[in-house]
Amino acid sequence: MVELSPSILSCDFSKLQENLDQTKNTQLKMIHIDVMDGVFVPNISFGFKVIKDIRDKNDYFFDTHLMIVDPIRYIERFKEAGADRITIHYESCENPLDVINKIKSLGIEAGISLRPKTELSKILPLLKEVDAVLVMSVEPGFGGQSFIESSLDRVRELRDYIDKNNLACKIEIDGGIKTTNVDKVIKAGCDEIVSGSDIFGKEDIKGQIEKYYEIFKKNPL
Repeated sequence: MVELSPSILSCDFSKLQENLDQTKNTQLKMIHIDVMDGVFVPNISFGFKVIKDIRDKNDYFFDTHLMIVDPIRYIERFKEAGADRITIHYESCENPLDVINKIKSLGIEAGISLRPKTELSKILPLLKEVDAVLVMSVEPGFGGQSFIESSLDRVRELRDYIDKNNLACKIEIDGGIKTTNVDKVIKAGCDEIVSGSDIFGKEDIKGQIEKYYEIFKKNPL
């Protein structure tokens, strides 16, 4: 079954827990947490305290996406705040494998991501070391962007590589995903779907999540 990972970046932060409460009693198992430092990407989001504050009130897998420079400095603190998976960017550090090993040493999942313009070949050797690869289908740093269609080719190439090498790595996609195009990314080979504004930007958050899972049922892995 494909999993949905709604991005809290699109929440109304004056009502963050209220928004999250509207996701309860659905099939949802995980939420996506975008951390941006204003250096690696030209935007700033939030940090440890926000994650820690919502941890006890939400029994979800915390899918934490770090868009920050030199992430190895903060891996332990994100683990302490409640992250269940930490995904880093290939471009954000000199030795991504060192960061991946640090994450895994703490007993949580590790993921790798890359910008849309970074060659996919650069991360292929790392896929055997991670639990997930995050395909950015927009430029990282801002919500609400349009889906980059060429991302489908990247997903297909990853699916082929992972299957041929019998890897356990999941494929996640983030950026411009809506109920109107999510079937395309599933058919291309995605296991996990990140969507922000198309969920938390809707008046009926719970109903929108249910719409996604209805589409997932029609497109089984």
